[in-house]
Amino acid sequence: MSASAAPEQLDALIVGAGFSGLYQLYRLRQRGFKVKIYEAAPALGGVWYWNCYPGARCDTYGPLYQFSIEEVWKDWDFDELYPSWEKIRQYFEHADHKLKLSQDIRYNTRVNNARFDEASCRWQVETENGHSASAQFLVLCTGIGSKPHTPDIAGLDTFGGRCLHTARWPQEGVDLKGQRIGVLGTGATGVQVIQEAGPVAAHITVFQRTPNMALPMRQRQLDEAGKRALKVDIKDKYAKRARTRAGYDFDYLDYAGPTCAGMSDAEIRARWESHWQEGGFVPWLGNFPEIYVDERINLMAYEFWRDKVRQRITDPLMAEKLAPTQAPHPYGVKRISLEQRFYEVFNQPNVTLVDLNETPLVRVTHAGVETVGGRVHELDLLVLATGFDMVTGGLTAMNITSADGITLRQQWQHGVSAYMGTMTHGFPNMLFVYGPQAPSGLSNGPSCSELQGDEIVGLLAWMRERGMRRIESSAEADSAWRKRIDDFAAGTLFGRAQSWYMANSIPGKTAQMINYPIGMPDYLEQWREVKAADYRGFDLR
Repeated sequence: MSASAAPEQLDALIVGAGFSGLYQLYRLRQRGFKVKIYEAAPALGGVWYWNCYPGARCDTYGPLYQFSIEEVWKDWDFDELYPSWEKIRQYFEHADHKLKLSQDIRYNTRVNNARFDEASCRWQVETENGHSASAQFLVLCTGIGSKPHTPDIAGLDTFGGRCLHTARWPQEGVDLKGQRIGVLGTGATGVQVIQEAGPVAAHITVFQRTPNMALPMRQRQLDEAGKRALKVDIKDKYAKRARTRAGYDFDYLDYAGPTCAGMSDAEIRARWESHWQEGGFVPWLGNFPEIYVDERINLMAYEFWRDKVRQRITDPLMAEKLAPTQAPHPYGVKRISLEQRFYEVFNQPNVTLVDLNETPLVRVTHAGVETVGGRVHELDLLVLATGFDMVTGGLTAMNITSADGITLRQQWQHGVSAYMGTMTHGFPNMLFVYGPQAPSGLSNGPSCSELQGDEIVGLLAWMRERGMRRIESSAEADSAWRKRIDDFAAGTLFGRAQSWYMANSIPGKTAQMINYPIGMPDYLEQWREVKAADYRGFDLR
């Protein structure tokens, strides 16, 4: 279709070709919908097209970080327990080959405008490259991390070296060998870059605001026997995702038990020792549920983590920075990262840690980064591991406008209210998957993409069977859903940390629990109740 052609006529237009968008495409096609994906990148994979920085890899173990579609998984294996970005890209190519996805994807097609037309009951969509579409349903699958966040730092444009955000890393790669590297941020991407660059850089300067309570990944290569072992009972593992809090094939019931009540402190620590040896997310998601609400148990969990980490750091002053005596925030209420050799990097003589709480960043200069006191840390490469405007950023980056002329950005300027984590009042026929107020960032990504995705596909098919053309969540349903989330979060320790979970890591963003924190089983139970009442809370006609 040429840029000047008439708008493409679709039943559903999906924005984004990551896990959630590809799953929507696959399932909607099965139901007979005429559907396309518009994707800004030149290839499929969503965040895994953009995430190609050194050390980038998934922190969910391979079998659970893929589609549960047997046609795809039965002849696919990752070669490591936690796959690299290169292998994840190969996985998406494999899925594409099996499911013929690309035939319905327009690459290099970034949506910049979408407006609902009430008269036709359709979304009119425009893109940067001139393609346009008219779709009955607009299904937004932009993921939780598609809008990179670059802090407002004085002088950033004056830096004489190379400045790169991890989310926009050059596809051809960057040679880190012999470079003086500064890494701003110690979230998941910062951890991965730092441990990758440590052995080869001339010097690394890490600018840390808050220590990362990272857990041991326990990475391992997989031989043929290991690959076969991971496929044992794989269908049961996929089915179990709907029954676990975070959509994995395990949760606290499998490792910690329903509660730690009646256990001595020594018994609790013994259980944690077992979790620690297991590694991965088990010391987090397999922990006692009390860690989110009980300050004493939470502090014990932090102290256990702290003491484990300090054993790996030779300098006591460095240990205090990376694993402080006093917890900087409750354990487990910020996104926990997995690491392989992160803490050992700080034993190297070529690594400097700058505590931005003690010596704040003043500006970036031509030579490097200046901190309070006038010291300039000279750099060749400045890596911005500063994350994203999480969950909502990819949605509000587009100019999405209601029939009344209200943009989605304006709609959510005082916080998000999104019924079932799927729709927001005033924007009929617009649905989002793996987005705000769904399990999303508090769950395994492919699990949410499929489990929530199936509900949305089922809803659209139900409408079609009844000749319905329009759906909109009610303002009352939106408000009640937000209150349900807010009330639950208020009874936890999540509000004690500055994190993207609470939407308070981006200046000007309204602080609130941005995901659905009550767990996947409860979320799916809400869907069952809504469906049993003929989709209560939605205005259908």
